[in-house]
Amino acid sequence: MPEAITPQAPDPFETTPFHELLFKAPVKLLLFHTYHVLNSLRSAPTPSDPPIRVVCISDTHEKFPENVPSGDVLIHAGDMTNDGSVASIQKQVDWLSSLPHKEIVVISGNHDTYLDPRTRPSLSDDQRSGTIDWKRVHYLQHRSLTLSLAIEPSYTDSPRTRLLSGVKHRSIRLYGAPQIPACGPLSIHAFQYPRGLDAWSETVPEATDILITHTPPKYHMDLTLPNGMGCEHLMKEVRRVKPTLHVFGHVHWGAGQMVVWWDGCHDAYEMGMGARTRWAHGLLNPWIWWNLVRVGYRGLRGLVWDKVWGGKGPSTIMVNASQMHENTGKLSNPVQVVDI
Repeated sequence: MPEAITPQAPDPFETTPFHELLFKAPVKLLLFHTYHVLNSLRSAPTPSDPPIRVVCISDTHEKFPENVPSGDVLIHAGDMTNDGSVASIQKQVDWLSSLPHKEIVVISGNHDTYLDPRTRPSLSDDQRSGTIDWKRVHYLQHRSLTLSLAIEPSYTDSPRTRLLSGVKHRSIRLYGAPQIPACGPLSIHAFQYPRGLDAWSETVPEATDILITHTPPKYHMDLTLPNGMGCEHLMKEVRRVKPTLHVFGHVHWGAGQMVVWWDGCHDAYEMGMGARTRWAHGLLNPWIWWNLVRVGYRGLRGLVWDKVWGGKGPSTIMVNASQMHENTGKLSNPVQVVDI
């Protein structure tokens, strides 16, 4: 008899077709789109004066993006390499340090094997020989960094405006941490922890302006449906700290940026997305339906407060800076630029 073929489990790093989502999680699908449509209609946060231009990249996987925009700070949110060797990391550092940005900040990703002492032994002797010269690149691994920046007037301003405004100074505090929920062998992929383990609570300093992680927070630019590839404990930590900007990568399909407003609409979205869909794929779960109603009501309230009264409230700009387009091996996602 021919050997039976065992069906393979779907790859969690690939999108689920819409018709499958419509069957598996119909209410959550509606909840997801209701939240994101209402959220997209709100005004963007107003940058501070003077604004700092932050250029965000991630998941370059040994390649070099073309046409990286200029800016004050360049951030790389991990997965510089594929093989994680010293030589591969050094090539990325050499390229990064050659860019014209005033400050360059980097964290590790799960493919940057050498940077995690626990996974370093998985490399061959040749791959882990030598040391990394970080040059002018700031490498953050569970640590903070304060940058003082001299911000020059924008070249889009008139000559008179540039003359009158002059150079201004701002300081920002960044915190970088590379750990991710496990997605491969713990002995090979760097900085992993078992999915569901809390590796985040009370780890990010409260005064952080820019948080840099490799994993997304759960339900935000992380292949949210049907299950979400991000970390729920990181999401709680981001909500606690409320940084101005949160930069991450890891999930290539989630590339882009959005604003999270820390209000009742977002609370209802998270609660609804986190609800179980055991019975009839969520159709019989009143908690999901209730939070869908709350997202609609609170989202419309926030939209009116924004558009009519000019209200803003606390927010975080979330950026999935993955350069790798899906899982194609090509860097074609746009570089993300944010003014804060």
